[in-house]
Amino acid sequence: DKAVVGGVAGGPHSGGKDNEPMTNDEIEKRIDSIEETKTCSFGGIKVRYAYLSQRGYYPDDAHKPNQDSYSVTHDFVGESTDAFFGVYDGHGRDGDGCSQFVRDQLPGMVAKAINRVKNKESAKRNIPQGEDPPPLELSKEQIQNACLKAHLECNRNMHRAHHLDDSLSGTTSISGYIHGRRNRITVCNVGDSRAILGYTAKPNEASNGSSGLKAVPLSRDQTPYRRDERVRIRATGARILSLDQIEGLEPIEDEDDMADDLELGEELDEGGDPPRVWSPHGEYPGTAFTRSLGDAIAEELGVFAEPEMLTRELTKDDKILVLASDGVFEFLTNQSVIDICAKFKDPLEACRAVVAESYELWLQYELRTDDITMICMFLDDVEPQRPLAFDAVSTRNFKEEKASSKNVVFVDKNDTADAPIEEQAIRPVRAHLSKEKSKALEAAKSKMFSESELANPEEEEVELSKLVTEKTEEEKASIAEAIRASVMFKDISDDQREMIYGVMEPIDCRKGDWVIKQGTVGDRFYIVDHGDFEVRIVPDGQTDDGSGGNVVHVYHGSRENNAHPSFGELALMYSAPRAASVVAKSDGKLWALHRYAFRQVLAQQTERKELVRVLKRISLLKNVKPEKIQSLAAAMAEVTFGKGESVVEQGQVGDNFFVVVSGSCELIHKEKEEVATATLKANDYFGEEVLVDERRYGATVVALQTTTCYKLDKLTLKQTVGNLKLQRKGSNNVA
Repeated sequence: DKAVVGGVAGGPHSGGKDNEPMTNDEIEKRIDSIEETKTCSFGGIKVRYAYLSQRGYYPDDAHKPNQDSYSVTHDFVGESTDAFFGVYDGHGRDGDGCSQFVRDQLPGMVAKAINRVKNKESAKRNIPQGEDPPPLELSKEQIQNACLKAHLECNRNMHRAHHLDDSLSGTTSISGYIHGRRNRITVCNVGDSRAILGYTAKPNEASNGSSGLKAVPLSRDQTPYRRDERVRIRATGARILSLDQIEGLEPIEDEDDMADDLELGEELDEGGDPPRVWSPHGEYPGTAFTRSLGDAIAEELGVFAEPEMLTRELTKDDKILVLASDGVFEFLTNQSVIDICAKFKDPLEACRAVVAESYELWLQYELRTDDITMICMFLDDVEPQRPLAFDAVSTRNFKEEKASSKNVVFVDKNDTADAPIEEQAIRPVRAHLSKEKSKALEAAKSKMFSESELANPEEEEVELSKLVTEKTEEEKASIAEAIRASVMFKDISDDQREMIYGVMEPIDCRKGDWVIKQGTVGDRFYIVDHGDFEVRIVPDGQTDDGSGGNVVHVYHGSRENNAHPSFGELALMYSAPRAASVVAKSDGKLWALHRYAFRQVLAQQTERKELVRVLKRISLLKNVKPEKIQSLAAAMAEVTFGKGESVVEQGQVGDNFFVVVSGSCELIHKEKEEVATATLKANDYFGEEVLVDERRYGATVVALQTTTCYKLDKLTLKQTVGNLKLQRKGSNNVA
């Protein structure tokens, strides 16, 4: 088989001294991609494809190599109509070696397994002398059986490989075998990487996106989020627990395995702490997936290499095919990925945009980023099948029929494409900060207050009318494209969108200009109109030497390529110090959205509407106008607490009021020798006493599990509603 490419991005950080800024060459080594999009045909399927892999950012391990790999093979199984594409996401100490092993071995093993079946079937055909035999196509069942055998053989070979230690290391694998004569693709999935397809939505179908394409999954994540996988894993005696449960920070409750998919994950993964597989005898291996290649110890607990497979017919309605590692889907939905890809005419630009958006979201919600790898294929045309051009046979019905002419096709009566995968079986994306990120933001904010480095805390609210400027239709289109890809603006109305167009401020930048400085409190969200902008981070505990630290990412904006990345959402939402600096690498132009305009948009979003309803029920705020209540809801910051953490303590001086978003807390009030307790759950609130006439909390509140709250401080209350003479009328903590 002709292997066009098999790669892995970068490799170990190869720069100078530790923590010095990376050189341009080192930055480029973080990203590995095809030089330009490749155009080709596989039978009746005309495609353009590209691939890109970006090494992750790990503050505690600057030298960690990219553990993702990928492969593209043309002329697969000796057929110009066939091709094989794969993405492999390694994990563990030898994860990079494991993913590269599968990259190098699996495509060839699949090809050999398919050819063995073809040779067996060819020997059974009765072709009249002098006639050329028609090409032979296998049934879905035969192809899937061959793929299964190849994956298991590859896994055994990895166990035997002397240069790899796969006891606690391994790799996931997502692959697509295109067999062009039949306009089919067979997807094999081991682990939690994904294959998705975007097709033209029919008039009676809701695409749930803005591109006119509907995203459908071609694989299901194999993780403990799935009830069927939990049942299978537990049958081996394994335990399924989060890290917090292992460490005793969360309760271990009896799990009802008849529960629906995702319930376990929704309960455990609020702070980026997914359920994992553990031995009944110790705290290992801790895999967050239930299938992989390698992982010899976990294999005894049911984490095996058997792929789930799906065969699908490709049609003219199918437009975009994506294979990607789970780093893409941690914060982006399948539909979001397809919508971003659909904005571009070039699949390489689509790869760059999706990977950049994923990388940015990782930096926003986590202290690190994952390795991110993606293959994007644009299906430009799919010609109708020509059913008499080949023999499609299976061992089972071959004996019942005689293949005597190339004008006769024998197709297994069960050889139909697989049923589509239900979208609700896909794990939802994360929408909350990890506990580590939340704590880091709180620590940074405390440091800023103590050092008096904040901007004037008494600054008056900016009049939005003063920020309005006229925009051309082209400029509006650029802004619309950028905010469409941002999770912060996913539910805005047409009126809100028009407001954003009006208040966006144009900012011209020169090379070397500092747009954002790490540690300062942000008041703007930015969209890149054009130009390149570097993201620089000074590692925790180190002093900035004036350079801004290591360059960990570069935003590329281009009007020609319709690329308009954005940055700065999180600091606005959480009123927190910037986690990174942004410096203009070239001349360029930005659009900036001010904090207060941003908050007004947030106040209308779905996730804050329930918060508005809670605030309206609080007696202290009963005389506040509805628009001010909405402003308060938009200004409240999200904060996460681990099990056992004290949110507030009775008698403690404070100025923050809290509303529980998820999780639960225990409220404890001591009066002389009597102790009263209550359990606070979602939409309950506490601490309102410190907003008015008292400086100390009247009760202690302790998190019973990982708990997320919105909080409101006195200063924000005063800035938003003014000097209202609020009367305290008793406390009713349960809203």
